[in-house]
Amino acid sequence: MDFTIPGEPATIAPMMRDTAIAAEQIGASWFSVMDHYFQMEQFRTAHDPMLEGYTALGFVAGVTSRMKLGTIVTGVTYRHPALLAKIATTLDVLSGGRAFLGIGAAWYEREHLALGVPFPPLAERFERLEEAVQIALQMWSDDDGPYEGTHYRLAETINRPAPIQAPHPRSSSAGRGAQDAAPGRAVRAGLQPHRLRRRGGRAQAPGAP
Repeated sequence: MDFTIPGEPATIAPMMRDTAIAAEQIGASWFSVMDHYFQMEQFRTAHDPMLEGYTALGFVAGVTSRMKLGTIVTGVTYRHPALLAKIATTLDVLSGGRAFLGIGAAWYEREHLALGVPFPPLAERFERLEEAVQIALQMWSDDDGPYEGTHYRLAETINRPAPIQAPHPRSSSAGRGAQDAAPGRAVRAGLQPHRLRRRGGRAQAPGAP
């Protein structure tokens, strides 16, 4: 499968914009991007394009007005959980309350080793996933006190501005059972295909960046 775009990288932004606008026009209710450092080798090579997920979603937020926006899914190892919660909150605020958070235990070892990101054993990654969800929920609550976990320790969990969505953005945790994730028709924008971890219809634009 070839998901490259002629003329990239200059043509990626226009394709992303046009795909997002078309998705919203046909009634898609949510729009997601891949969150990886490298392209996945099952489909292309690690040298093929892969955008940073949340920067891409911020771009899409600026050209759309209704669709929910998020990743399917962010590996728990990619960003410190408090930073991830802050990023998701920022996306929610700047999109007018349209962010959702998809998070999983991560699996792509090569990209971690290549960029020097720790890649602990699977059991530990699931423990970190559990704590990351707890941290996000605390940062989205009125409790801005400390968090004490096995792997993460935060002196404070201040998160201002708060999300627009109440009580917090919708979220799904891959591997621990998705809960309250974005339902309905969807468009996935990624530089390669990815199995969605939610039921429901989807519209996918061929070759979408």
